[in-house]
Amino acid sequence: MRSLMLAALLLSPVALADSPFDGTWISKEDSSTGGGKPYKISLAKGMWESDASVPAIKVKADGTDQPVKGHAYYDTVAVKENGPGAADFTAKKGGKVAFTNGFQLSPDGKTLTVTWTDQTGTQPTNGENVFERTGAAPKGANPVSGTWKFVKMQNSSAAARTVTFKSTADGMSMSNPTGQSYTAKFDGKPVPIDGDPGGTKAALKKVNANTIVETDTREGKVVEVDHMTVSKDGKTIHVTWEAPQTHRKGAYVMEKQP
Repeated sequence: MRSLMLAALLLSPVALADSPFDGTWISKEDSSTGGGKPYKISLAKGMWESDASVPAIKVKADGTDQPVKGHAYYDTVAVKENGPGAADFTAKKGGKVAFTNGFQLSPDGKTLTVTWTDQTGTQPTNGENVFERTGAAPKGANPVSGTWKFVKMQNSSAAARTVTFKSTADGMSMSNPTGQSYTAKFDGKPVPIDGDPGGTKAALKKVNANTIVETDTREGKVVEVDHMTVSKDGKTIHVTWEAPQTHRKGAYVMEKQP
């Protein structure tokens, strides 16, 4: 640590100059969009199936913790059917709740609202994601079943949407209120995201002064690629993301805070 501090003192003012990314940013809920492969859910004959994650989940929907493999943030899931058009999903790791999803279908059957909580960070966060039906539920299945496309997010915790960037020598640091952080150089080499219970690593590449690409990996596999571009006036960051494993993508806008 001491050697790093001494090295920093020797850097030129140009190397440590502020970048357009420096500051705290909060994403706008109404700017979120999604695309790519729709989400498929099936709740039928006492079984729950979903391809929202990789690998896909298939467990008994009897409300008890069912073991699952291959997921970084949880090792059991419990699904409880709450009547037509409603279900609860709870994921745990080591017996501790990681996150929950409450599924509620609209009266016309066309909209699915998922109320979520995330307890994997240093403080819990929550919100709602809204989906629009693109495929009907199979005959005899709970009406939450079918295929769904993301429409919008709403009522989410500010902590879940806040991030702080700070330029470093030949790189950038990131931190957020839920306890995740990293410091990476623009050399494309992955570094651990501290505080991330899934063991995710981040790698940065600088395209130009206003654009950075972050590639997140887990166990050597790419899980998300984010293209972040600061607007000319420096007030917003436009983010486009892609999740290669699930074949889904989206975009959102972050606003700089005073």
